[in-house]
Amino acid sequence: MTSTPSSLLVNSDASALRAVWRAADAARRLEPVVVRAAGALWLVVPLERLGAAVMASFREAADDPFRLLITGNRAEVMHIGSKGWPVVPLDWPPYVRFDELHALVDPTLDLQVPVKGPFRRTDTPPGDAEMAAIKLMKLARLLPGAVIAPVGAETAEMWLSTDADAILGAEASDAQQLAEVARARVPLAGAENTQIISFRSKTGGSEHLAILIGDPDLSAAVLARVHSECFTGDLIGSLKCDCGDQLKGAIKAIADAGGGLVLYLAQEGRGIGLISKLKAYSLQDQGFDTVDANTRLGFEVDERLFQPAATMLRALGVDAVRLMTNNPNKVEALERYGITVAERVPHLFPTNDHNRSYLATKARRTGHVIDTDEDLRPETEPEARD
Repeated sequence: MTSTPSSLLVNSDASALRAVWRAADAARRLEPVVVRAAGALWLVVPLERLGAAVMASFREAADDPFRLLITGNRAEVMHIGSKGWPVVPLDWPPYVRFDELHALVDPTLDLQVPVKGPFRRTDTPPGDAEMAAIKLMKLARLLPGAVIAPVGAETAEMWLSTDADAILGAEASDAQQLAEVARARVPLAGAENTQIISFRSKTGGSEHLAILIGDPDLSAAVLARVHSECFTGDLIGSLKCDCGDQLKGAIKAIADAGGGLVLYLAQEGRGIGLISKLKAYSLQDQGFDTVDANTRLGFEVDERLFQPAATMLRALGVDAVRLMTNNPNKVEALERYGITVAERVPHLFPTNDHNRSYLATKARRTGHVIDTDEDLRPETEPEARD
């Protein structure tokens, strides 16, 4: 799990943060965006779904040299030495097709576009502009790949622009500024005395929810679950994960215990977004486990930030919790942001044929504590992939 450098955990200028979210929206629409870094201007456009028309506009506006940007994780998958860099700049190949550029960042296209490249890493490590360009793609919920090139000041005025520092610190700054914006009583099955409290940052970003069940003593260690949204598991009953069981089980357990909190964070797919999560599912169908699927897509194993949960808890007057989780990293994250975890409460449910391998991977590769009498080994181990 990645963490934001402490130097970025500051309240940035509100207008700069709003510019970040406008730029993320533009990137999602495949529009070029200008990133300001170290006194220079850089034009950036997503690699995902990049087409001839957008690239023609990019070429007309930007200067040489053009560079491709991918993450270190994706570079390793592509057998391009990453040198340990989190973002890897690549020289623009002389003869490259758009489908090859799409497949460079999207491994679900491997069978359709088996030959890619050759792509060669530059000798210059990534700077703030390159790091911010990839972060902007993640904020836009796109695959982390981009085209970048220098641009002149006059030409840059044609496009939305934002600062690299603001991009890199956007999530942390938004998390610090979360504030309650609405509260309503919402009776739930088995927990009729329930309120839902919504939180929003003043500058944009994601909106998160607190589900307050019963009338707990918020001055004591509150029984709580920090739950990242899962459309497939929570809403439509997917059997590929245990998220739906965890959410419903937490609500019931908290109601039975007399009250507590579920924090529902807008961080689908461990923070990579729903569309990228579906791409990860596609890779899992090819035999990759949940960890390798995320890294093949160019993401970290876990892209979530738990600072929003800490901010919400403090806003509700909570500084200590009994945390319902099997993930020690979640305990460490809350404590890093100033919330005392008085107890880790195991939160386990029966497996099924579709999620048994997934849970085994979490136990084996991401440090989850899954104490169960069930045999979590899949009937057939996933085929080893490079």
